[in-house]
Amino acid sequence: MDVQNITFRNITTKDLPFLKKVYFSTRLEELQPTGWDGTQINDFLEMQFSFQHRAYTENYPGAELLIISLGHNDIGRLYLQKRQAEIRIIDIALLTEYRGRGIGSKIMTDILREADRKALPVTIHVERNNPALSLYARLGFEIIEDQGVYYFMKYK
Repeated sequence: MDVQNITFRNITTKDLPFLKKVYFSTRLEELQPTGWDGTQINDFLEMQFSFQHRAYTENYPGAELLIISLGHNDIGRLYLQKRQAEIRIIDIALLTEYRGRGIGSKIMTDILREADRKALPVTIHVERNNPALSLYARLGFEIIEDQGVYYFMKYK
């Protein structure tokens, strides 16, 4: 897989079904122990996706809301807000079949290089059980604050 062939484009309303698919892929595993049937899980995830999407668009004005593509395939999302004093990674998520292949590492490394050039820190909220925690630590992020379900992490 050529991770150099990663591109980004701004999301549109036509991308909502894909964005929902990405969101569902990040949450399905954690909901399996609930014992809910498929309809209950789907309804819950629909509600959570709508809430999260609305919260991101309302709370991060001017953010870059991007689709991540590899070749001709849409494979994930990257939401960034470039502020005067920091680069905030609002969210980064890849479809299950694209995780663990170096794609997230490449994207994160590129963001960190930009931050280094601009002498800015990079911040991100990460769920405690997120498998990407080890990636963030390896890249130099540190936990700045324990916020219960989330860690607030900072690079530089």
